Amino acid sequence: MKKRILAIVLAAVLLLAAGCKKKESKKSLASDTDYSNAANWSYYAIGENKSTDLFLVCPTVDTNDEFNMSLEDEVTKGYFTGALNMERGIYEDSARMFAPFYRQAAMKVYSLDSSEREQYLNIAYSDVSAAFKYYLEHENKGRPIILAGFSQGADMCYRLLMEYFGDKKMQEQLVAVYAIGWACTEEMVNAYPQIIPAKGADDTGVVISFDCEAPELDETFINPKGQKAYTINPLNWKTDKTPADKSLNLGACFTNYGGEITSEVPALCGCYVDEERGIVKVTDINSADYKPVVPGLPEGAYHIYDYQFFFRNLQKNVADRVSAYTAAAADIAA
Repeated sequence: MKKRILAIVLAAVLLLAAGCKKKESKKSLASDTDYSNAANWSYYAIGENKSTDLFLVCPTVDTNDEFNMSLEDEVTKGYFTGALNMERGIYEDSARMFAPFYRQAAMKVYSLDSSEREQYLNIAYSDVSAAFKYYLEHENKGRPIILAGFSQGADMCYRLLMEYFGDKKMQEQLVAVYAIGWACTEEMVNAYPQIIPAKGADDTGVVISFDCEAPELDETFINPKGQKAYTINPLNWKTDKTPADKSLNLGACFTNYGGEITSEVPALCGCYVDEERGIVKVTDINSADYKPVVPGLPEGAYHIYDYQFFFRNLQKNVADRVSAYTAAAADIAA
């Protein structure tokens, strides 16, 4: 199980989304994956009674000796769906869910130099883009959209923003982007005006991004010194250093590959934002109890717990942002 948890988060080793230096929309490579084939979707239109859609992108699960996941590998695809199930409880009460299988970058890709790595991430993104295009053409019909992903999945969400959401109509359909465990850097925001960091609990069309550490850490390879990220506190929804007491934590939830909550702890931890680096610092817990798992991350690097520590608050926040979007749309229509 630890091997699979490790694989889920290794996508976070890339520190910047590729192509951020260009201000034009990011274009994807062509994909030959057929998204009219139901077998190429892990989730497809799950939750038909919901008014908002979720496009959810899976984190890294492929630990095989390859550079991109094979869509013929049913075993790894099972892990893929399991990783999605671990997150789905945050979103499923608020949105109809879509999640494509894609030729994600495998674990071994992250041992390569960044110049070599990008070709395999481009292959991964070509599938994500093709799936999103298919969804837009066949299912969206003007419905509000949430993008969400963790680690490599969050990277793919930024790439979707770069390619598709420079368009005003698409921007108007965007409820929010939950890009957790992947830095929303100054470089991204400066290059792509459609990447708008969240500033509060219910603004819409924005990116909700954070990664977690113990207070004593000052650097990891995921969040190195010199990198400034835009982040938000998932307990008090502030972007400054105002501390959030653990009493605000509605419930940390630890989930399994079936999506079941195996342990829930209200008021587990508080947190505050390190404004200099753009990192969420977690308080009130013993770092020795929450091992980093990922090789190269020191004790106190809480990356793999990013969404689990704040599960119930994120769940409520998704509902709040959908409500805010719906109310604003109703005002415009009136």
